Amino acid sequence: MDETSKASFDTVMAYMGAMGKGDQDAMSALMADEMVWQNEGDKSLPWIGVWEGKEAIFGFLGVFSENFQTTLWENSDAFASGDTVAVFGKMAATLTKSGKETGPFTFALRAKVRDGKVVLWNWFEDSFAVSQAYHG
Repeated sequence: MDETSKASFDTVMAYMGAMGKGDQDAMSALMADEMVWQNEGDKSLPWIGVWEGKEAIFGFLGVFSENFQTTLWENSDAFASGDTVAVFGKMAATLTKSGKETGPFTFALRAKVRDGKVVLWNWFEDSFAVSQAYHG
């Protein structure tokens, strides 16, 4: 892996680790001010959409964490090429609105890094399984 790819990979993994710990200071330090977070999927879920900038992203993460309790997280593959990092894995959650579990489902992430900061977090999940659990 070339130096740029390794640096991008390390930044994304550090950001993901900070998220998993709920360490907002570490997350903020790894986020570009103009970062864009984009979640693809069922638009009836309150965390599907696009958020731009740290303040909007932290607001969205508050809504997300009130609704979605992760019960399983496994990264299976991760790759970097230049400023782009792709991560694939499996996760599961309980949705607080309904109390229902999603069961295991797959996710994919495409992230971009510039100057040691995450500028794009493009998240893809099985929103059908999540929507079914959310709506009960």
